[in-house]
Amino acid sequence: MYSDTNKKLTRPVTLSKLRKMKQEQEKFTCLTSYDATFTGAMNAASIETILIGDSLGMVVQGQDSTLPVSIEDMCYHIAAVKRGNDNAFLLADMPFMSYSKPEQALDNAAKLMQAGAHMVKLEGGSWLKDTIGLLTERGIPVCAHLGLTPQAVHKLGGYKVQGKDEATAALLLKESLELEAAGTDILLYECIPSELGKTLTEAVNIPTIGIGAGPHTDGQVLVMHDMLGVTQGRKPRFVKNFLTDGRSIQEAFEAFSDEVKSGTFPAPEHGF
Repeated sequence: MYSDTNKKLTRPVTLSKLRKMKQEQEKFTCLTSYDATFTGAMNAASIETILIGDSLGMVVQGQDSTLPVSIEDMCYHIAAVKRGNDNAFLLADMPFMSYSKPEQALDNAAKLMQAGAHMVKLEGGSWLKDTIGLLTERGIPVCAHLGLTPQAVHKLGGYKVQGKDEATAALLLKESLELEAAGTDILLYECIPSELGKTLTEAVNIPTIGIGAGPHTDGQVLVMHDMLGVTQGRKPRFVKNFLTDGRSIQEAFEAFSDEVKSGTFPAPEHGF
């Protein structure tokens, strides 16, 4: 919750809180972080959820994709974020090929949770149902990532918008409902048409997070390096640089939060 005087989070954000925010149509924010210092600044800016993403492979390690990131890499950065965190809800990516079988997923998810994560995130559709069922049965909250799934970038043929035609949009809806029924707690959609993001968010009872999925998802996430304007190379359409107009880094985080909650970000130019 927020205090009336300074709008700072005064209690830890929980999954129950995020569900309530969806019910009350209150937007929530998410940024990636990989260390204690930036996490502290996000806490001060009242960012509700923090993703320790396998994007660290690219923005921290200098890899050309997320595929080389290991469970050990993830545990190291989760522990660092946890030490800097007060009240944000922490999601953590399960890296490439760390959850190809349900029992393997359970073992690796346990490592991430023991390192400090509050929830694990997996990329994939209906084939994850048994895995999600096993994890949730064992008390591990799950975020499922649909749409553009960076771990499958070579199979997808590059970083392309997903769900643009009727058949693939229908498949995303079908998989969303199946994963919710399997026990998924949050759905994250990446690079899908804005209207599809609205349809999917309205179709499920669990919170949704979008990145390049339009303004209608319950939460919005950006990679920290992208929203601070320090990522090298081509910038995705859904990215906005918030480190402008003489802002400090914390003020950039606060501006992101303000724009998400007011509905001004993402704007039409950030969608598909």
